[in-house]
Amino acid sequence: MEAIHPVFCTIVPPHVLDRLARSEDPALAAPARRTLEADAAQRTHRRLTTVIGAPSVAPAPGAPDNKVHRTIYDARNRRELPGRVVRKEGDKPGKDATVNRAYAGLGATFDLLLNAFERNSIDGNGLPLNASVHFDREYGNAFWDGEQMVFGDGDGEIFLDFTLPVDVIGHELAHGVTQYTANFTYFGQPGALNESMSDVMGSLVKQYVGDQTAAEADWLIGAGLLAERVTGVALRSMKAPGTAYDDDVLGKDPQPATMDDYVTTGRDNGGVHINSGIPNHAFYLLAEALGGKAWERAGRIWYDTLTAGTLTVTPTFADFARATVAAARNRFGEGEELQAVLKAWEQVGVPSH
Repeated sequence: MEAIHPVFCTIVPPHVLDRLARSEDPALAAPARRTLEADAAQRTHRRLTTVIGAPSVAPAPGAPDNKVHRTIYDARNRRELPGRVVRKEGDKPGKDATVNRAYAGLGATFDLLLNAFERNSIDGNGLPLNASVHFDREYGNAFWDGEQMVFGDGDGEIFLDFTLPVDVIGHELAHGVTQYTANFTYFGQPGALNESMSDVMGSLVKQYVGDQTAAEADWLIGAGLLAERVTGVALRSMKAPGTAYDDDVLGKDPQPATMDDYVTTGRDNGGVHINSGIPNHAFYLLAEALGGKAWERAGRIWYDTLTAGTLTVTPTFADFARATVAAARNRFGEGEELQAVLKAWEQVGVPSH
């Protein structure tokens, strides 16, 4: 297995924050600039810990197998992490709804990984799940820093509390799953696949919590995160990439649904949050075609692909597509699952043969 190089992964793309930071309304620009500044500081920290080595996180002493171990911290609107412990595993809910949502979301993600994919936490080895809430002031993002989850409270103007959508929690923890498995490089098509795997996992967590079928799911990432003034429903749509928002301040959702509209850019690590719309849409098409609970077949194929150990850290979309075909054939044989995978990639214009 390739050496693990943790990266700093946020739910809100930098191009969204860049646009907000240029707003003439100081109530929008100031929080966005502060968020970008905090993100830059965290990226620098992540690069340094990648070089010198991040501290290891061991399973809780005496922890029983296949049991979640959560710790929630309160950063108290500062940037120092992790902050003060406010809820540990087994503690009853407190008065802080943000703490309670973070605790529940970590548990829901753990449950999906264990029950759908037989994976014991994000590293497969019972890794304790840690999260800090109330990070910085008016911080408009959530991120996985290679070791833990971090949630901002939002500015109340564009973004609300980042613990509100459970798929945001699942998305960020899924970056940890990718980190411990395929470890895709966070740039270009590998980076877009990294982001897409997190959107897939985040959506599956939300569907799992709601006990939804693929047909019942909304396939939105971050629904409930945008404030009332924003013309939009979410950060991204897997069902219809490019339609999540169209707002005077945020601009229009730039995600393509097919390779015909693939975006070549040097920004956003080569468009990792933009072109992820293509593999996202392929997964949606597969799940829709197979029907039922998406984690049972479509999700299983994607998870098998991520964990098979057959991909390099720099796969193209076509490399990943071919690997999903192999995973479908290996698990389900030559039946409808395989045909649905082939058709889904064909529909988004990615070769899978």
